[in-house]
Amino acid sequence: MIQRLLTLAAGAQALRCGAAPRARAPTALRAVATERSDEYTVIGNDGKRVTLTKGEKERVFIDAIQSYYFDGRQVLSDAEFDQLKEDLAWEGSEYAVLSREETRFLGAMGAYNRGEEAVMSDSEFDTLKASLKASGSIVATSTEPRCFLDTGICSVTFTPDRFRGIVLYLPAIAVFTLLWSGLTYELVPASRSLNPIITLILGSPIIASVGQYLTERVIFDEPFIAQGPCPDCGANNRLFFGDILGVEGVGTEGELACTNCNTKLQVNRDTLRVSCKKQLL
Repeated sequence: MIQRLLTLAAGAQALRCGAAPRARAPTALRAVATERSDEYTVIGNDGKRVTLTKGEKERVFIDAIQSYYFDGRQVLSDAEFDQLKEDLAWEGSEYAVLSREETRFLGAMGAYNRGEEAVMSDSEFDTLKASLKASGSIVATSTEPRCFLDTGICSVTFTPDRFRGIVLYLPAIAVFTLLWSGLTYELVPASRSLNPIITLILGSPIIASVGQYLTERVIFDEPFIAQGPCPDCGANNRLFFGDILGVEGVGTEGELACTNCNTKLQVNRDTLRVSCKKQLL
C-alpha cells in the first residue's frame, strides 16, 4: 500500500513539474461500413469460385427476378439473392433499387402466380405494364429469348433505343438554333449587345418546342426506334417506326430480317414484343 501511494505521489509531482504523461498507443479502428462483407460469386465448371463483372451480376439479378415473378421459378435462394442485391448496390448499380411502380408491378405478378386476391384490376395492370415497358423497366421487359416447343414460336421484348431517338431531334434543333441566332440579331437590335450564349438560353424553350414539332410532325410522324436481340441467334437488331417526309413507314406492326441469320421478325410497337417461327425439333 505504501509503495502504491509513493508511486501516485511521484506521478502527481511529475505532472506539477510539467512532465508529459505517457502517450497512449493508438487504437486501430476497423471500417466495417465501408468494406464489402462478402462479394457475390458463382461456382465454375472446375468447382472453383468465379468472380463476375458488374454486367454479369446485373444479368443474373434480372433473370432471378423475372424467373420468380413471371415463371414462378426460384433460381437463387433468398440468401444468394440478398447477397447479390447488396453487392450490386455496393457497385452503384441502378438495378439494385426498384421504383415504386416496379414494386407494385412485381407485387401484382406475385399475387397472381400464388393464386391470391388481385391487388389491382386487369386494366390497371395492363396500363402499368405498358408504362414500365415504355420506360424500359427491367422488371417488365424480358430481354432473354423464350421458345415454346408446342408452337415453335420464339419471342423476346425489344427496348426503346433512347440514344438514337434523341439524335433524331438534333437536325431540326440545330437548324432552328441557327435561324434563331440570325433572326434575333437582325430583327431585335437590343440583342446585339447581349452575349450570344444568353440569347440562346433565353430562346431555348422556343427552340426545343419548334424542334420537337418539326421532328415529330414535319420530318417524321411520331418517330420511334426499338432495339433488341434476335430470338433465334441473339444478334442485336433495330427497327424504326413512323413516317419520313410523308412517306409511309412501319406502323403498329413491323417486320424485319435479322442482320445475322435473316430470320423474319414480327415486332409490335405498343408492346415491343418480337416473335419468330423456329424449327425446334
